[in-house]
Amino acid sequence: MTVLDPRHTALVLIDLQNGIVGMELAPRTGPAVLETGRRLAETFRAAGAPVVLVRVSFSADGGDLPPTNVDAPTRIPPGGFPPGWDQLAEGLEQPGDIIVTKRQWGAFHGTELDLQLRRRGVRTIVLAGISTNIGVESTLRHAWELGYDVVVAQDGCSAGAAEQHDFALRHIFPRLSRVTDAASIALAPV
Repeated sequence: MTVLDPRHTALVLIDLQNGIVGMELAPRTGPAVLETGRRLAETFRAAGAPVVLVRVSFSADGGDLPPTNVDAPTRIPPGGFPPGWDQLAEGLEQPGDIIVTKRQWGAFHGTELDLQLRRRGVRTIVLAGISTNIGVESTLRHAWELGYDVVVAQDGCSAGAAEQHDFALRHIFPRLSRVTDAASIALAPV
């Protein structure tokens, strides 16, 4: 059991939004990841610990997309992203949650995530979401570089392919965080 101090710990959920939760994912489905995220969020809210919901969104013209001079750039679908693709999954957001909108893979660069966490005295982040090897991993790497302790709820993550998820969990995450299951994360009474 990983017991954390709710006065200095926040839950950060990555990209649990309409256009991502419905994608084909592995090793678990988007709805399964969303359900794990919801359970974690309920636990954190009950303990009075911050819940941060991160979503990705881009302007209609794509002017704020990450650089596209790469072999596999992010592309706007013909006709644009469908309406509501960037909205958090229904029922996830609750009053008091911190909402962060990012315009790249990681949740720190170009957002106020670090400010929101530090002003609340957060030193430990519990991290989950989609995609394990993209948004979650990018956020984890930056959190570690900023000096946060990170716990990853591995069953609260999924990727475009099981091997992408597994590689990150086996080879990257253990060097930057503690990896556990959501049910093994507890917040100490204060």
